[in-house]
Amino acid sequence: MSDSQVGVVSELFRYPVKSMLGERLTEVEVGPGGLIGDRAWALREANGRIVTAKKWADMLGFSAAYEGTPTAEQLPPVRITLPDGASVHAHEPRASDVISSYLGRPVKLERARSDERSRAEIDPATVFGDVGVANVTPEFTEATLPDSFALPRGTFFDSAMIHLLATGSLAHLRSLIGADVQLDPRRFRPNVVVETDPRLGGFVEDEWVGGTLQAGADVKIVSMQQALRCVMTTHQQSDLPRDLRVLRATAQHHKAKFGLFASIGAPGRLRVGDPVRLAR
Repeated sequence: MSDSQVGVVSELFRYPVKSMLGERLTEVEVGPGGLIGDRAWALREANGRIVTAKKWADMLGFSAAYEGTPTAEQLPPVRITLPDGASVHAHEPRASDVISSYLGRPVKLERARSDERSRAEIDPATVFGDVGVANVTPEFTEATLPDSFALPRGTFFDSAMIHLLATGSLAHLRSLIGADVQLDPRRFRPNVVVETDPRLGGFVEDEWVGGTLQAGADVKIVSMQQALRCVMTTHQQSDLPRDLRVLRATAQHHKAKFGLFASIGAPGRLRVGDPVRLAR
């Protein structure tokens, strides 16, 4: 068995409401189901499907943050900042109507429930931007790709409980696109950004697949798999402009995969600056 340090935690992010902008943290508690409080809320459409920015880019005009520290026993209030700078709390009875008025369609703001199986909505014609469905998932076309996908039972996660990025991979993708690209980690909505040796080239996280990451004193990250990217990486958000080159380059050079989705093997507390070690 080998064990070596592969980097340090450089950024931590949590997203209280699915597909809204989230919060940058300096430390966070990680439970068996990921960062405590991550994707605890989501919007549901009248057809029963969960709203995602994969289809509705205007979701990234909202941001959400906790007014306190979430624990496994209790989540504090979530303040949602609306596109015009006004705000509403997620628990307020009027919250769904307020958000609906901004989106121009009826939605209901909901908490995740442990017994629920939800489906999230996509648009097959746009989910992979101008790359096209057949160039990412050759087994499908725009006509045959389903317009929704199942979320893990009891959660609003797309597929995995935690998402990691390496700074080395960001630097590599930037070199493939051009120095003018604003390739901020926020485009990819990670939970953990790992600062890696700048001398490493390529898509750094590929070397972690099949191993176990030890982050900080206690957190273990397991079942790592390459993360399939979509049009969300190209959307405008905050100060980042719309840029279709991000997904084009990811598709051309790495089969539209970037970063890692993973599970939690052991919970604990994570802090910016914590060492990250890889065991095989």
